[in-house]
Amino acid sequence: MKAMVSLKKLVVPVFVAVALLAWAVMPAPADTHQDIVDTAVSAGQFKTLAKALTEAGLVETLKGKGPFTVFAPTDEAFAKLPAGTLDALLKDKAKLKSVLTYHVVAGKVLAADVVKLSEAKTVQGQSVKISTTGGVKVNDANVVKTDIMASNGVIHVIDKVILPN
Repeated sequence: MKAMVSLKKLVVPVFVAVALLAWAVMPAPADTHQDIVDTAVSAGQFKTLAKALTEAGLVETLKGKGPFTVFAPTDEAFAKLPAGTLDALLKDKAKLKSVLTYHVVAGKVLAADVVKLSEAKTVQGQSVKISTTGGVKVNDANVVKTDIMASNGVIHVIDKVILPN
């Protein structure tokens, strides 16, 4: 009987400790209360994209109801552009808007859906090619992270800025 009481005294604290440990190491759920713009800004790797969206006057659009799918180039992706390209785009609002909307597809297209597509029509009007050979690609950009959920759509991270024809 004493062994049973001692075992109960041991099991309860161990159970609580395991439950607390499991809770502590579980990944936090995505904050889908933030829109696409706020989600990108809080990620910290899309500062150039955020600046470009502001310059192009697209912030309010991407904060809108949506849903949108954004193939979001990182700061490193923007840095890969040929010298002077980004500065030239930032000075030409119409061209910048065209490039940025070329990264946006109307609707919420999750990774499971993207791999079933060979192309997708962008908000800019042209289509992007989608390939799953050797990893998922949008045109010639690699998709490096998928399904970052936002309240008004989804973000897929790409490693290169894609340019319309």
